Amino acid sequence: MTYVDGFVVPVRKAEFEAYRALARKAAGIWLEHGAISYVECLAEDVPYGELTSFPRAVQLAEDEVVVLSWITYQDRASRDAVMAKVMADPRFQDEMAGPPFNTQRMILGGFETFVESVRV
Repeated sequence: MTYVDGFVVPVRKAEFEAYRALARKAAGIWLEHGAISYVECLAEDVPYGELTSFPRAVQLAEDEVVVLSWITYQDRASRDAVMAKVMADPRFQDEMAGPPFNTQRMILGGFETFVESVRV
């Protein structure tokens, strides 16, 4: 089963196009180093919940949007190898020098897949 890195990120609306450009570059870097897929999604139907929600989780401000992202890998060992290459890649280091999102409110983690179904 695949391994997934998941991210939820608050992005200022005024910086969304810069974030999109960063995501496109990052996707290329991740795929070049061995990731299976790289996906970035802009929140469209994400209500502010009473107890929990994506906006609450990232302490979303009025001038921000929520971005949900994930990267898939063959397995955990592949993820660790890809991640080491990405973190050492000068292109990624240059892009992350001043990212167009709030890294302190980003939620991230690695997940082992336990059910996976794909329609072909």
